[in-house]
Amino acid sequence: MIFLNGFLLAFSALLPLINPLGSALVFMSLVGNAPPNVYMSLARRIAVSNVIFLGTLEIVGAAILNFFGISLPIVQVAGGLVIAAMGWQTLNESDATANERHKREECDEKSEVLLENLNQKIFYPFTFPITSGPGTLVTMLTLSAQASRRGLEANLLAHCAVFAAVVVLSVAVFVCYAYAPQITRKISQSTAHGILRVVAFILLCIGVQIAWNGVSELVRTVLKG
Repeated sequence: MIFLNGFLLAFSALLPLINPLGSALVFMSLVGNAPPNVYMSLARRIAVSNVIFLGTLEIVGAAILNFFGISLPIVQVAGGLVIAAMGWQTLNESDATANERHKREECDEKSEVLLENLNQKIFYPFTFPITSGPGTLVTMLTLSAQASRRGLEANLLAHCAVFAAVVVLSVAVFVCYAYAPQITRKISQSTAHGILRVVAFILLCIGVQIAWNGVSELVRTVLKG
């Protein structure tokens, strides 16, 4: 029961932040016109990198907060503001079509050279911040801290549940990234940009909510003191 509850909590919290389908549209705009094998190779490496990145963060998240003496509410406030700012910037993007076209032109090279250049970007920016951005980091730190507040056996199950959610979402990332060209061909450009705007608004709301949770906790601490 602890594992199932932890998995559902982590999955529902991380899904709108990682957003495999929405991230695939951004990924597609950066890679541009490339053969299917390039997309398949990049998708596989990004998915593995994402599992390693978030898995490591989940394991050492609570230790990082304790080492630097940072309380969870402070992380929520700071991270929430960053997420809200990202959402607001995307919502107010003036020329998304021109920006996407420019990125495509930069990546329009031969397959071998393109793959070699893009492989250097597996972690940054493909894994972070495109796939797992600041909001995902804040959420992982929160989940890690919450999973470390019980007994040894319960803690182990809770951490395994969070890691399982990361693996499932990374598999979804692999599928969406590997078949990004096929996905985007079925979605018109105006619809794709509309989806990005909706995702950006949701991201803005998530950032405000996370920041508010942190502020509320800090206010309660002050009032109790």
